Amino acid sequence: MKKQYLYSVLIFIVPVFIFSAQKQNGCKPAQSNMYFSEVALKWIDMQLELMRTSSPFIGGLPPSRPFAYTGIALYEAVVPGMPAYQTLSGQLTGMPAMPETVPGIAYHWPACANAALAAMNRNFFPNTSDDNKSAMDALENELNRQYMTEAGDEVFQRSVQFGRAVAQLIFDWSKTDGAANANAPYTPPVGFGLWAPTPPVFAPAFGPHWGNNRLMVEGSLDGCEPPAPPAYSTDVASDYYQMVKEVYDISLTLTADQIALALFYRDNPGFGDGHYLSILKQILEQEKATLDVTAIVLAKTGIACVDAGIGCWRTKFKHNQQRPIKYIREVLAHPEWNTLFDTPPFPDFPSGHAAIAGSFAEILKGFFGNNYHFTDHTYDYLGMAPRLYNSFDELSKEICDSRIYAGIHYRYSCEKGYEQGKKIGQNIERKLKFKKSV
Repeated sequence: MKKQYLYSVLIFIVPVFIFSAQKQNGCKPAQSNMYFSEVALKWIDMQLELMRTSSPFIGGLPPSRPFAYTGIALYEAVVPGMPAYQTLSGQLTGMPAMPETVPGIAYHWPACANAALAAMNRNFFPNTSDDNKSAMDALENELNRQYMTEAGDEVFQRSVQFGRAVAQLIFDWSKTDGAANANAPYTPPVGFGLWAPTPPVFAPAFGPHWGNNRLMVEGSLDGCEPPAPPAYSTDVASDYYQMVKEVYDISLTLTADQIALALFYRDNPGFGDGHYLSILKQILEQEKATLDVTAIVLAKTGIACVDAGIGCWRTKFKHNQQRPIKYIREVLAHPEWNTLFDTPPFPDFPSGHAAIAGSFAEILKGFFGNNYHFTDHTYDYLGMAPRLYNSFDELSKEICDSRIYAGIHYRYSCEKGYEQGKKIGQNIERKLKFKKSV
């Protein structure tokens, strides 16, 4: 309790001390690593709430976009206070040049971040409830009162203007990535083994053109295309038949923990792919990360999740593989068989959750190492037991297994989706440079 109290006190005292010392001693302007990440963590909480409660619910793949673009805006709003690091403009596809700070002039980096994060969340969730809009106003104002006290009016106003300018450029850039056309009219191909709307909802395909979205990192998909799934067959000795039968056989002997795992990564009710943002926030809290570290990690993981989703969706709609429920009901002749929850409305191969998990985990390994211990409390509020992990590989495996236990994916789709996402993460690690060249 004493340790937590001391940490809470330091969050307030340290920034005040920094600016007081600057004013009295003429020190160089403070850097981003001199601040805790309170502002970022509070806005992540807000964004998760917006993902969960905004109408219509934006679950599934779409939350990866605000996750990524907001992380990039945070990074660009504080990177001028990180002398060893550089803008991502010129590295991310089509990203515009960022506004520049005045050299040698003080900026209050949490105030820059607060302005940028408030603007990004308002822009991405314009139709959220009035309660959520009021909550965003309250959060921004609460932090601004603190930062005004720390920085003084001149530095504060300059910092807010800079953060807002960054956010406007990043949001305008986001609108040109093609996501607005992801659900343009689409007629799926018809044939044996091809995807078709599944019971009980028979919803049309979601995001058939998502794979055409602009990649964050040019070349991030190089060498990542997974081998094609087994050819469709009704022969009981075929790989395809055995692949589907495994899903059916597993469904007959599910344990309580397997069911709990499947429901944990259902993510609806919940956050859709915002679940990854929730996991990341818990890790950053555990690390007590400073503002600069939080900005780097948030931006890089969000970028990886976006490109993994694009790469996965390109492959999905290239193969248009049917979901297990159709084959199990019609070919295996179990017309009453059902999944644990409704099958998502898009082709099976590869698994989107697996691809994003592979990319997400690969980036986090680069920051924290693979053998990292953490507990995922994302769905405590729903009464679900938390999941304990000893490594990021263990996290990825559970996410893959969850889709098989739910009856909505084949094992091959999960394994190859994970491999695809992992390779995308590795490409991003190689290509994207946050640090300046020495």
